[in-house]
Amino acid sequence: MIRVEDVQQNPQVEVLMQKVHEYLATMLAITHDEEHANHVANLSYRLLKMLDYSEREAELAAIAGYMHDIGNVVNRYEHGRSGALVAFHLLMRMGMPADEIATVIAAIGNHEERSGTAVSNVAAAVILADKSNVHYKRVRKQDEAAFTTRDRVNYAARKSYLTADPDKKEITMHLKIDTTICSVMEYFEIFMTKMLLCRRAANFLDCRFGLVINGNHML
Repeated sequence: MIRVEDVQQNPQVEVLMQKVHEYLATMLAITHDEEHANHVANLSYRLLKMLDYSEREAELAAIAGYMHDIGNVVNRYEHGRSGALVAFHLLMRMGMPADEIATVIAAIGNHEERSGTAVSNVAAAVILADKSNVHYKRVRKQDEAAFTTRDRVNYAARKSYLTADPDKKEITMHLKIDTTICSVMEYFEIFMTKMLLCRRAANFLDCRFGLVINGNHML
């Protein structure tokens, strides 16, 4: 049985993940490094466990969460789809059963805002874990004048975390943002597709999605 630790320690995966970090660094893109991969893996796992899903489903969510950005080694754009193909070959060589590979690559291929869909519990968990990881430390650029809108929103985020209440059937994203950098309205304008994807993912897990910004309930 393949576990997330097996994937993390796979030499080919290690090389590809390092190359993702190097390539995106040349573009000064938001970091998609080992820290982000581990964060999404751990949170995907914990989210399904908090909602009383099976240990194996949670483990597959951790694997998909760890590998979700590996497609950036091919190209920044449509990296979900290319990442699914990369992961397919890696996991097949590692001996993962076909049904589990299908679950993992579907989650990887469906995590992007433009084309993503919560097609399974695993995919829903990865979407929520990934999209909730908004933080100023992920911004590479030093010159604020060169920030893209995405850079600015991430840079404004001082703290972010996700909670799940299985009794109330609620999944809530909590954000603390510096409104001198980005207003709450700007956050909604820029990340509306991200929030809609999160809401659909939470609904797939039979939960309501909530958003709390600076202590105020927005959704």
